Amino acid sequence: MTIKDKIRTIPDFPKQGVMFRDITTLLKDAQGLRDVVSAITERYKTAGVDVVVGLEARGFILGGAVAHQLGKGFVPIRKAGKLPGKTEHHEYELEYGKDKVEVHVDAIKKGEKVLVVDDLLATGGTALAAAALVAKLGGVIVEMAFVIDLPDLGGRKKIEAAGYRVFALCEFEGE
Repeated sequence: MTIKDKIRTIPDFPKQGVMFRDITTLLKDAQGLRDVVSAITERYKTAGVDVVVGLEARGFILGGAVAHQLGKGFVPIRKAGKLPGKTEHHEYELEYGKDKVEVHVDAIKKGEKVLVVDDLLATGGTALAAAALVAKLGGVIVEMAFVIDLPDLGGRKKIEAAGYRVFALCEFEGE
């Protein structure tokens, strides 16, 4: 059974016509979780990564495990208002409105090599917002790693057009 086989699809969530790719089934499968963390860790063990950034919320689970395996620190990028202390924020466009993400101002040092980890790449908005935060703090993104890429939604193209590299363990066509 592959990683992709362990991901549940829930039709019409969060709205009609959307095929939601649910990684909770993958995460609860001990071998599936090991396979994901091992595959991502293996790719970056010689990449000179200084710190792993995880995007709220499932990126925390995967990014934390990858950081542990690489022997590196972990930095959470959160939705606005969730972090104590001084933060840097970045606002970005959603399909219907705006959102904002934050990181602690001292979380990434100038010149540090950063691996960004999240569960799913759709339109790329959150990942590009995270990249903007990393850049504001002076970090350099090595690559952005995802479990799932939804290529039809164009996120990979947007991220690559912005000059970043993308890695995904599997793809699902359509929404």
